[in-house]
Amino acid sequence: MRWVVLALGVTLATKVVHGISCDDGVTLLAVVALLSFFNAILKPLLVLFTLPFILVTMGLGIVVINALLFLLVAKLVEGFHVAGFWSAVWGSLVISITNLLISSFLRPSQPAARPPAKAKRDDVIDI
Repeated sequence: MRWVVLALGVTLATKVVHGISCDDGVTLLAVVALLSFFNAILKPLLVLFTLPFILVTMGLGIVVINALLFLLVAKLVEGFHVAGFWSAVWGSLVISITNLLISSFLRPSQPAARPPAKAKRDDVIDI
């Protein structure tokens, strides 16, 4: 399901952001697969190594990391084009917002919390 949401986000980014284009569906699948791989493997490492930068920029460093991963995918996948850094920033923001919105709708609702059971009072101390 995550791949479908990511594919929808990338497709939306190609339609909304000037400077991002994707030639065909096979290219889109390659972009989604590679972006998923990078988000699972490279992104945690980059976040770990750039943690001071992320903290100083109050989280905006994550946007930079997402944009750089987006640019890296554009360099590696033939048929997927990103014009520059700012196009990558806007594209990664569109993907992030799409992912946030769709995931919030697809998340199963939480069952109502039950009140805590009354604890049984024992005058015995277990050792």
